[in-house]
Amino acid sequence: MEEELKCPVCGSLFREPIILPCSHNVCLPCARTIAVQTPENESLDSECAAGGGVDHADKLSLHSETDSGYGSYTPSLKSPNGVRVLPLVPAPPGATASQRGAGPAGSSLTCPQCHRSASLDQRGLRGFQRNRLLEAIVQRYQQGRAAAAAAKCQLCDRSPPEPAAVLCEQCDVLYCAACQLRCHPARGPFAKHRLVPPPGAPGPPGGGDGGGKGAGGGRKLPTCAEHDLENYSMYCVSCRSPVCYQCLEDGRHGKHEVKALGAVWKQHKAQLSQALNGVSDKAKEAKEFLVQLKNLLQQIQENGLDYEACLVAQCDALVDALTRQKAKLLTKVTKEREHKLKVVWDQINHCTLKLRQSTGLMEYCLEVIKENDPSGFLQISDALIKRVQVSQEQWVKGALEPKVSAEFDLTLDSEPLLQAIHQLDFIQMKLAWFTFDPSSAHRDIVLSNDNQTATCSSYDDRVVLGTAAFSKGVHYWELHVDRYDNHPDPAFGIARINVVKDMMLGKDDKAWAMYVDNNRSWFMHCNSHTNRTEGGVSKGATVGVLLDLNKHSLTFYINGQQQGPPAFENIEGVFMPALSLNRNVQVTLHTGLEVPQCVKQPKLPSN
Repeated sequence: MEEELKCPVCGSLFREPIILPCSHNVCLPCARTIAVQTPENESLDSECAAGGGVDHADKLSLHSETDSGYGSYTPSLKSPNGVRVLPLVPAPPGATASQRGAGPAGSSLTCPQCHRSASLDQRGLRGFQRNRLLEAIVQRYQQGRAAAAAAKCQLCDRSPPEPAAVLCEQCDVLYCAACQLRCHPARGPFAKHRLVPPPGAPGPPGGGDGGGKGAGGGRKLPTCAEHDLENYSMYCVSCRSPVCYQCLEDGRHGKHEVKALGAVWKQHKAQLSQALNGVSDKAKEAKEFLVQLKNLLQQIQENGLDYEACLVAQCDALVDALTRQKAKLLTKVTKEREHKLKVVWDQINHCTLKLRQSTGLMEYCLEVIKENDPSGFLQISDALIKRVQVSQEQWVKGALEPKVSAEFDLTLDSEPLLQAIHQLDFIQMKLAWFTFDPSSAHRDIVLSNDNQTATCSSYDDRVVLGTAAFSKGVHYWELHVDRYDNHPDPAFGIARINVVKDMMLGKDDKAWAMYVDNNRSWFMHCNSHTNRTEGGVSKGATVGVLLDLNKHSLTFYINGQQQGPPAFENIEGVFMPALSLNRNVQVTLHTGLEVPQCVKQPKLPSN
């Protein structure tokens, strides 16, 4: 919120802020330095006729906009921030303090933010309204910051002591972070002590004792700038300023629309609150979006590492001629990952900037709403409402959607002929042809039939993976049970490349499987057994595995009939076909199969 409380000219917190006709604010001392005086012996008409010193069109624009208080004339000599700064003119002898700050009549003042010029009347700078609401918020902000800075640790050996981080309500002692860990651990007799922020530390927006009544309960009601003895009681809609009864009797607002000050105050306060609700919702969505983007970064990192691991495993399984091509393929994966990470980081930084701006505006508006000064509030409410609406409009449709996905559209085809090795590249296979991978299989696995038939030399379950890795698309393969003795429990499914290979598939968190005996089956992941379904396997049976990475699901079939419901859902990443078995089972792998078009009704799980 501090940026909302800084003067655009000096860059410091506002001092005696005044409201320009364009609704922007500037310090009164700064306003004195940027006022530009028109020579007394020149008039707008004579300057326009002579055309000397200032562009003719600029002067016509200033002259034509005199009634509205605005002018488009901007001084030609500007400081680095676009505002002309002139040395202060000494006040005449005997001038009062108010006359010293009034500024010369016949001058103009250019807004340092929107560069619109406003003419000064005979009252000079005193003709601009004082922003009492902003002044009170700045004062409260300075007091809170000073109180927070004054709170020091009471146990520090350093000189000066570190700022206090917490206050123990039971011990009544201020601790810095280091002293809290050393002297007040959250265990033993200290475990039930209540630690709170130190006195004066800034709290959440809208909290604390600085609410509406407490902040303005003892403040004197503002009096009319034209009639010192009259309080503001009405609001002129045409002039957009509070007025007193004496102003109405003078006749200057006779044909203007005038409303009760309290009613307009409540109406504008409600409008600002309603607009803030929209920005608050967008800010909440932005925070959730940032969490989503950071999760996306993690997914990209994990998937990128999975791709690299699969790529290395496949390249190492090929002949020596693949070594030169392996480096190029790794470079492609790395470049793709870095590109995605860069896009997401750029989006995070952009979204964070917009969120910080919206949050600062929200905190400032909430402080404004706390005030009980109707006239002061109405001085700035229109501008704040517009700013909040503009802030809400910046969250356009699509602004809170990732520009990239975590998926890598890269699948290595490891089956081309040797003479095509130098053209090896990533493709997304529609029909996957693959075999069991002897290089990554457990040493007790026995492969034959060109690595398409597998059995085991041990009575314990051992794992073997396929040579393909999938991250997208729909893939289907089958395993034919050639031998089945003594009712073993083979497990069929998918796994990460780093799955544990000396126990049944699905017992760790790197595999998703269905294990089956001669009567029933179960699904298993992380050693969790679910969905017992009647129907088993025997010699001659066929087990089908359907991996649908478009829907992120895994489904199993036995002899063409779906076995239970979809086994696993919401699976993402890079997966390899996997199988675990012992010496009592032998299976043959069949790949390159079309996805089954006619799915029979699944068997229901047993209770």
